Amino acid sequence: MPVRAFIAGLAGCRLTAPEREFFRSTKPWGFILFARNIETPNQVRELVDELREAVGRADAPVLIDQEGGRVARLKPPHWPVYPPAAAFGRRFASAPEDAAAAARLGARLIAADLADLGISVDCVPCADLSLPETHAVIGDRAYASDPETVATLARAAADGLLEGGVLPIVKHIPGHGRATADSHLELPVVTAARATLEATDFAAFRRLADLPMAMTAHVVYADIDPDAPATTSPRVIGEVVRGTIGFDGLLVTDDLSMKALGGSFGERVRASLAAGCDIVLHCNGEMAEMAEVAAAAPPLAGRAAERAARALACARPPAPFDAGGARAAFSAMMAGGDAGAET
Repeated sequence: MPVRAFIAGLAGCRLTAPEREFFRSTKPWGFILFARNIETPNQVRELVDELREAVGRADAPVLIDQEGGRVARLKPPHWPVYPPAAAFGRRFASAPEDAAAAARLGARLIAADLADLGISVDCVPCADLSLPETHAVIGDRAYASDPETVATLARAAADGLLEGGVLPIVKHIPGHGRATADSHLELPVVTAARATLEATDFAAFRRLADLPMAMTAHVVYADIDPDAPATTSPRVIGEVVRGTIGFDGLLVTDDLSMKALGGSFGERVRASLAAGCDIVLHCNGEMAEMAEVAAAAPPLAGRAAERAARALACARPPAPFDAGGARAAFSAMMAGGDAGAET
């Protein structure tokens, strides 16, 4: 059976027999892990191996959100604490080169943590702007308020991941920073003029358009398409993401189970793919929902399959790396600030 155009979560720390059979029969393109799936390093390694065995593909992507700060699925005592994106943005204001070097090294260290577990994709960097109206769901996950700083630091983080053999996913394209609501809970509507968005929010992503993967924003941009969020808007994806921004990499939806989206899960899948997304993401591991997603998700084919193959081809083996020395160097870089890194 061909690979299908969806990424799936799972319920717990071990793959259940029904989950194994479901993944074997539906063949998702990849998987995503959350804190509920994490106990110890050995347990995660075994789980990752089981997931790939279930779909019969040793290169099946396994994703995680390991940003640093509040959004970190791997936590002490087994894994270090890393600073949030905003810490690098604050450092950038006085020492831009040092901040970019620290962002790159921090991401390289995260990549070492992930590669040790077999996790191949990190949903980083967050290229949303930090603005006065930005909802707390983004908050310090954003590097800064201006697109140039954001793009510079996001690029550094993406480079650090790639150097460590982990693929980055830039998010939330074309920008979540002006949203005043949490898309996990409701549908945000941004009323800023298109010209303003193109000069600010979209500009950060435009400078990152060559990255291999991006994740959409469940956000309505009323001056472009007042009726649909970016994820399900052919106009936003066609005119903005593929057009103004120029992103031609693999486009993955944000989680379809978020309350920003309406309709059945089958309708969400079909609307997302019809709008121009390549692969849909479903995170919560609820079997009934996953079954509906899988039933609606087609085989990965055509341009979507080409983009997926191109994205995976960007992965390269990690370069030689002294993790201990790098952690000491990273701690020194961030010392004296308010970054909160404990490496």
